[in-house]
Amino acid sequence: MNLNYSIESLDWLEGYWRENRDEISWEPLFVIPPWLKVWQRNFSPVSEARIFVTKQHESVTGIAPLLIKNDTAALIGSPDVCDYVDFIVTPGQETEFFHSLFDYLKNAGVSALEPGTFRLDSPRMSRLTALALEQGYDTECQMDEFSLEKDLPGTWDEYLQSLDAKQRHEVRRKLRRLEEAGKISYKYVTDKTAVPGFLEIFLKMFVASRNAKAIFLTDQMERYFRDLALTMVEEGLLRGGILELDSAPVASVFAFDYNGTVYLYNSGFDPAKSQLSVGILSKALLIKDSIERGRKKFSFLKGEERYKYHLGGKEVPLQKCRIVMRERVLS
Repeated sequence: MNLNYSIESLDWLEGYWRENRDEISWEPLFVIPPWLKVWQRNFSPVSEARIFVTKQHESVTGIAPLLIKNDTAALIGSPDVCDYVDFIVTPGQETEFFHSLFDYLKNAGVSALEPGTFRLDSPRMSRLTALALEQGYDTECQMDEFSLEKDLPGTWDEYLQSLDAKQRHEVRRKLRRLEEAGKISYKYVTDKTAVPGFLEIFLKMFVASRNAKAIFLTDQMERYFRDLALTMVEEGLLRGGILELDSAPVASVFAFDYNGTVYLYNSGFDPAKSQLSVGILSKALLIKDSIERGRKKFSFLKGEERYKYHLGGKEVPLQKCRIVMRERVLS
C-alpha cells in the first residue's frame, strides 16, 4: 500500500499534537512537540527540522521528526537530555511507513539514518531494523545503557511489599530517622509562578550533590533546564518536588507526569543532610505521591545508580543503530 507523504514544520507538528494527542500514541515523553521545540531552541537553533508525515486518505499514519545534516538523518533530540526516542506510527502501518521514509531519504540524498537511542522493546524500532536488513542495507546496532522503571501498585504498602526484605526495611528505617530529625514536608511545584523559585533550589542542589553534575551544568544546560521547566509547567506536565526538613529545603526532584507515568528526570540534595538519606527519600516519597495519584508506572530513566535498583527499578535495555541505505556487496 503506497502512502502519501509531506514534509512539515515543528509548528505544524505542535498544532497536530494539540488536536490529536488522544488519537495516536505519542510515546515516550521525549517525542512530544513541546519537548522537541525546547531541545531545538537550546541545542540546534539554526537547524531546520523536517517533520516527515505519511497519510492514508488524509489521515496521518506516521511521523518522523527529523534533523538532517549532510547525508545523515536523525530523530530530533540527543541522548544526554532525551533518554530515548521513537517514531510515531499507527499500529499496523509500520512497514508502509518505513518504506516511505527510506524512499524519501534516498531521494533527498540522505544515505544514513541514525535514529538515536531507543528502547529495545519498541515495536516500531524493531520493524525499522528488520526492514532495513530485508532491504539489504548495512545495519549496525549496539546496546546503549539501561533505563529503569517500576510498575506501580495501588497502594504504598503494596509497593513496599514488592521490594525485597532488606530494601523494604531500609526505606522504612530511613523514613523513621528523617521523621525523628524534625518536621518533614514535601512541596510540589505545578504552577508557573513557583517555577523560578523551585529552579533556584533545584539547580543549587543539583551541582552540590555530585561533582559530575556540577560539570554537566554548563550555562547552555542551565538555560535548557529553565526553558524545559517553564514549557512543561505550561503543558501541565511538570512535577517538581522539594523535600523540606523544619521548613528548610534538603532535596529536590525534577520530574514529569505524563500518560500515567512519572519520569524522574533529575534530582539534587543538600550534602550537609546526606546522613539522613534525603536524596533517596526524595525519590521514595515521589513514588508514594505517584501511587496516591493513581499513576501506573515510575520511570527512573537512564543510569544505573544503585538507588534505582533499591527502590524496585527493573532494567529496560536501550539500543542505538546506524542504517546505511546501500545494499551490501555480496562476495
